[in-house]
Amino acid sequence: MSLRNYCLNNRLRLTTVALAASLVLGSLNAFSQSASPLAGDHPDEYVVQVGDTLWDIAATFLNDPWYWPEIWYINPDIENPHLIYPGDVLGLVVVDGTQRVTNIRASTYRLSPEARVTPLDAAITSVSYDSVAAFLSSGVVIEKNEVDDLPYMFATRGDHLIAAAGNQIYVRGLNDDTPGTRFNIVHVGDPLVDPDDNRLIGYQGILVAKGTLRRGGDPSTIALTESFQEAKQGDLLIPTFVDVPLNFFPRAPSTNIDGSIISVIGGVTLIGQYQVVVLNRGLRNGLAVGDVLTVFQKGERVRDRVGGGRVTLPDEPAGTVMIFKVYDKIGYALVMEATQSIRIHDFVRNPI
Repeated sequence: MSLRNYCLNNRLRLTTVALAASLVLGSLNAFSQSASPLAGDHPDEYVVQVGDTLWDIAATFLNDPWYWPEIWYINPDIENPHLIYPGDVLGLVVVDGTQRVTNIRASTYRLSPEARVTPLDAAITSVSYDSVAAFLSSGVVIEKNEVDDLPYMFATRGDHLIAAAGNQIYVRGLNDDTPGTRFNIVHVGDPLVDPDDNRLIGYQGILVAKGTLRRGGDPSTIALTESFQEAKQGDLLIPTFVDVPLNFFPRAPSTNIDGSIISVIGGVTLIGQYQVVVLNRGLRNGLAVGDVLTVFQKGERVRDRVGGGRVTLPDEPAGTVMIFKVYDKIGYALVMEATQSIRIHDFVRNPI
C-alpha cells in the first residue's frame, strides 16, 4: 500500500484486537512447544498496572517477549478475553501439560457496568503511544513513486519565496477540501538506497512546518501554524493523521526476513531503546505489524596478526526491534532492546 493512499484515507481504522487475536491463534503452529520460554525469575501471578505495555508484561513472564502468543491462553469465562486491563491478574496455569499464562481474575474496572461503554483503547497496548510519538509527528519516508503524486506547495501569499508560521501558502493536488484538516509540510531530503542492490527506495522526509487547510480547491490555501525551517516551493504535504495500531501481539515473522536498517527518525548516529528505525523490508517481503526482529552488528574485517591476512568477524546480535507500521517496501520498527550500539546498515533478521 502506498504512503499517499494510506495517509490520505483517514477512514482507515486501527487494527482491532479481535484481528490480533486471530493472528495469535494462527501463529501458534509456528512455535515449538519443546522448550519452555518462561523466564527463570517469572512470577506466578502479576497484577497489571496503569502504564504497562504488552511487551512489559511479556518480559515479566518470558525470556523472549515475542513468545507471548505461544503461551497466552484465552480464558473463556472473561468478557473480551483478548484485552488486558489495569487491575487484571495474570497467572500461570497448566493446559494439556503445558504451562500457559491467562487472565485468572478480571479487574473491577472490567466487570463494572461502565466497562461496556468505555473505549477499548483503555486496554493495555503493545507499545506506548509516547514511544512512537516522534514517528507520529515527523516520521516520514517518502517512497520514490510518491514524490510526483503528493500535493505540493507552489506559491506563498504575498509573493514571498519562503514561508513560516503565520504565512499562508498555496497548494496543488490536494484531495481533501475539509477546512481545518491539518497537514505536515515536508521537504524531500536525502535519498534512501537499498544496501542490498543499490536501488532507490525513497527519500527521507524533513518536517519543515505544520499547517491547517483554510480553503479547498485548486489551488488550496494552507495557513502555517508552526515552522521548524522555511517552507519552500516544491515541499510536499502529508496529513498529520497517521494510523498506528497499538494493539497487537509480538511474534516472530511468518517468513524469513533478512534486511537492514536504512534510516532512523531523528537523524542520530547511535540508535538506542525506543527510537524508531526504518527497514528496507515491507509488505512485499512478508513483514507484518507485530513482527519482532533481532538486530545484528555487521562483523568487522580485522587483521590476523598471528596467522596473517584479514578475517571478517561474525555478525553479532545487538538488540531487538518490533514492527509497528509497514508499507510496501519499508517498515517502521521500535527498538525494544539495545544490548550494543545499533547503527544504520546493521542487519535485521528473524529472532534467535
